[in-house]
Amino acid sequence: MTELEQEPAEAAALFGDRIEVARSFVSALAEHGEERGLIGPLELPRLWTRHILNSVIAAPLFSGRVGDVGSGAGLPGLVLAIARPDVEWVLIEPMERRVAWLNEQVAALGLGNVEVVRGRAEDWKGGPVLDAATARAVSALRTLIPLTAPLVRDGGQLILLKGVNADAEITAAEKQIRKFRLSDVAVTVLGEGVIGEPTRVVTATVR
Repeated sequence: MTELEQEPAEAAALFGDRIEVARSFVSALAEHGEERGLIGPLELPRLWTRHILNSVIAAPLFSGRVGDVGSGAGLPGLVLAIARPDVEWVLIEPMERRVAWLNEQVAALGLGNVEVVRGRAEDWKGGPVLDAATARAVSALRTLIPLTAPLVRDGGQLILLKGVNADAEITAAEKQIRKFRLSDVAVTVLGEGVIGEPTRVVTATVR
């Protein structure tokens, strides 16, 4: 069995006084994640650096009420909810077993700022009411924009965690960017010199 990666020194600085809650989540994910189909068998040796720090580095970007589309294991939604208890989080996830996991963790970690919604983003009935929407490792930008933009109010933000091909994804999504009237579309690299693998975030304003 592979061993869980040792907690990196920068984790405590990024989570601040919420680090113990983060440790509890990582411990639960390491113990149950593979058996419950939340993470792959090769993820434990890089769980902190590749998944947890990759998510929490974006925490300062959020405010208000935020939807996490395809929340899965809680990456980034639960990680961000731990780091930002002042922000309301709506975790949108269609798979029942993942919804069960999310609800269990919300209760176990005492996260009063989280609502878990079972369903697909395209079936969202709430209208464009969120201040921002995020997603991580869900799909290419051209597919993700139609899932996230309709959830966000006029003037709200898309804050999407992407990989090294973020710029190419923007180019490939030009049609969707126009259709959903997104402006100020940009790639921001977060965590350079702070975490081992910087995070690329595609941001856009919804009009």
